[in-house]
Amino acid sequence: MARSPEETVTEFCAKWSAPDPAELASYFTEDGVYHNIPMERVVGRTAVEEFITDFAAMVDGIDFQVHHQVSSGNLVFNERTDVMRFKDGRELALPVTGVFEIVDGQIAAWRDYFDMATVAAAWS
Repeated sequence: MARSPEETVTEFCAKWSAPDPAELASYFTEDGVYHNIPMERVVGRTAVEEFITDFAAMVDGIDFQVHHQVSSGNLVFNERTDVMRFKDGRELALPVTGVFEIVDGQIAAWRDYFDMATVAAAWS
């Protein structure tokens, strides 16, 4: 039985606790887009995997604490706190709103909205 868009997003978010870049990228369509809104878009499954690989080199994992999640058709929105566990033992709790577009059970677009100043402060 195929997963609903909401089930796909819930499963995908849970996988970030122990990130496997190839597995996470497999959730995307071949031409899928990942866009952290303060940054440049990442286009295509291969580019998404490369981005996740680079990011995963800095973190042990990210715990997506989803506070609210709603879906309408192929769109899934969630309000969450992403708790990033850095390899040096630090943690960053980042408030995020995510928007996912699901096509045939895969992520065609993922947009995350967050305050880049919070991220920059963690790296300073």
